[in-house]
Amino acid sequence: MSTIKRIGTEANPNMASAVVHNGILTTMGVIDTTGGDLVSQTKNILAHIDKLLAEGGTDKSKLLTANIWLKDIQSGFGKMNEVWVDWIDAENKPIRACVQADLAFSNLLIEIQVTAAV
Repeated sequence: MSTIKRIGTEANPNMASAVVHNGILTTMGVIDTTGGDLVSQTKNILAHIDKLLAEGGTDKSKLLTANIWLKDIQSGFGKMNEVWVDWIDAENKPIRACVQADLAFSNLLIEIQVTAAV
């Protein structure tokens, strides 16, 4: 029987922050409530994703997928993409989907979820 490692269960009563199973780490949809603008929120989210990846025994060079939800894709896509391009491992780019969505709280401008090989 394969094991399941749940990361960050103490941080949220509703879910784990990430789960590792069968050599794949999957994060929750990571949000940031401290950044005031899209660039700050994106940087903070990616820093948190780096921590989750490390805790799961992997890093961004092993990303497989990314799902990104933006509150306003027309005004935010370029700003988010600049931060994203600076953050990713240019030699190991994941596949990515990016869509506009109504997010859970009015101050949220972006949410990112990733999977990575461990």
